[in-house]
Amino acid sequence: MEVAACLSRTALLSAVLLTLGACQKQAPPPQTEAPPPAAEVPVAAPPPPPESSTPAYPTVAYFGDTHVHTGWSADAGMDGAITGPEDAYRFALGQEVTSNSGLKAQLHRPYDWFLVSDHSDGMGVINELVAGNPEMLADPVLKRWYEALTSGDDKRAADAKSELVVMQSEGRLPQVVMDPKWMVSAWEKTIEAAEKYNDPGKFTTFIAYEWTVNADGGDNLHRNVIFRDGADRASQVFPLTTFETQDSTKLWAWMKAYEDKTGGRMLAIPHNGNMSNGRMFEEQQFDGSPMTREWAEMRAHYERLYEVTQIKGQSESHPSLSPDDEFASWDLWDRGNLILKPKPEGAWRFEYWREALKSGMRIKRELGVNPFLYGANGATDTHTGLSTTEEDNFFGKFKTLEPSNTGRWNFPLLSGATDSYMGWEMAASGVMGVWSVANTREALWDAMHRRETFATTGPRMSVRFFGGYGFSAADLDGDFVAAGYGGGVPMGGMLQAAEAGTPPTFIIAASKDPDGANLDRVQVIKGWVDAEGNTGEKIYDVRWSGEREPGADGKLPPVGNTVNLETAEYSNTIGATELQAVFEDPDFDPAQQAFYYVRVLEIPTPRWTLYDKVRNGIEMDATVPLVHQERAFSSPIWYLP
Repeated sequence: MEVAACLSRTALLSAVLLTLGACQKQAPPPQTEAPPPAAEVPVAAPPPPPESSTPAYPTVAYFGDTHVHTGWSADAGMDGAITGPEDAYRFALGQEVTSNSGLKAQLHRPYDWFLVSDHSDGMGVINELVAGNPEMLADPVLKRWYEALTSGDDKRAADAKSELVVMQSEGRLPQVVMDPKWMVSAWEKTIEAAEKYNDPGKFTTFIAYEWTVNADGGDNLHRNVIFRDGADRASQVFPLTTFETQDSTKLWAWMKAYEDKTGGRMLAIPHNGNMSNGRMFEEQQFDGSPMTREWAEMRAHYERLYEVTQIKGQSESHPSLSPDDEFASWDLWDRGNLILKPKPEGAWRFEYWREALKSGMRIKRELGVNPFLYGANGATDTHTGLSTTEEDNFFGKFKTLEPSNTGRWNFPLLSGATDSYMGWEMAASGVMGVWSVANTREALWDAMHRRETFATTGPRMSVRFFGGYGFSAADLDGDFVAAGYGGGVPMGGMLQAAEAGTPPTFIIAASKDPDGANLDRVQVIKGWVDAEGNTGEKIYDVRWSGEREPGADGKLPPVGNTVNLETAEYSNTIGATELQAVFEDPDFDPAQQAFYYVRVLEIPTPRWTLYDKVRNGIEMDATVPLVHQERAFSSPIWYLP
């Protein structure tokens, strides 16, 4: 560390780039060296492990968060967050900690696994700024931010944070912020914290960071990069920053260079396509050049999951893309990009998971590879170090939006030149369930790589989904899981066509969160591409609670609503504790590529805004949602003709 601290900026940058394999200057690996494209490889159950004490296939869903920022992230620290990685891990373990605003904070239930993903851009900078580093304060912009941060004025701190986001998005950060020397100590301590709290079999941690591309002035192309490995490998590199490259092709090359150098493994999880202004799933490379087979293979190999839901809204689908989906209009952040730059016409088509799943199949017809083979991920993107998806225990995205701010519902979260996202628009979401044979780094990471995951908006409901040929109701009565693995593929898998055009069958099981609300319904969402390259989608209600019957329009009546708007209470007198189903596609065409995923909805429950309203005795605008239906999404199963 003393040697590193004495390096000049140029020398240290050279050392960092050497450690990274100078991958930003490397071309992607030749196709012959690339891993087998995920689109071509059916996913089967994991092989039986050598030890009989470990199950031959996953029987437990382990819950965790892949997207957590502490006060060590520049924007979080600028807003006043003072938590560090150790605070985040202790909180995730269920221990009581002190929040950034001085409140006592504790989860109702701990997580099974967890990670900290502080931004690589400016990693370590905020720690130095808070400490009043003279080199930092010599810059007038940083001095002004320091004064706002230490003023005790939440509005000044929030404004400074928004200015930081805008300047990073527009490439106008002060040069001192981009000096890589600040990263050295912060990255070492990030790794040390993950190693300290990793307890295989009980509580698993991952070494991770966020690569934060805000292209063309705020177009959100962020990825969370997750190591399968421990400190012995992860410490051999420094995180890639957008100061070096904003091109995802070069991120994947950097990941491959790491794997070649260390023998380790990585995956990247994109998020918030809803704020990318049409760039997350654009059908070209970052520099505008055409997609290639090699590009598609690299994306499909390194990006296995997509963050469908988080605090900054959902990226499942949009009402304009899915007009027949009565549940598409939820947690919408669709007015602009990260700095509220308005969306160009047609942007929504390239921002949402479901549409990307359809587009990927069409692209496969052209390139031979599907670049958008994304399983379901849910995470928070908290910038408080406190991962809270419990509606009655929600600590918000930033320190200035913690519950100590009783008017947070009407407090600006992100501000741009002409608009702001307000506090009430935050979603207390999300979390990911991972079907894994063990609660260890290796087993959990491998399950993520298989896409054997499901996302929820917070509740720990359980979702299982298998596809095959010949499943029947009898499979639901016996060993459901054994039947699923024995006769088909799990969520995230590829289903090859059967002889004579036999339609696939799917078995589904969903259980309520043991501490949460009952279930409303289970749906199967299908997407396809026809012989002319046209895509389509359809939603099937396959199992529901109560004695309801679909109406003449084919729509299932609402389950009801027991939420008391005066007390923020609800009753589990409606809905079901579990729902199981066998589904056979009534519109199956054996010649068409298709995907299927499961969506599970809970009965209506109080939103965090209602808890705040009742707790603080305040009035809110009529436009503020107070009740919602929490939900879960399985990873898809793809049908390959």
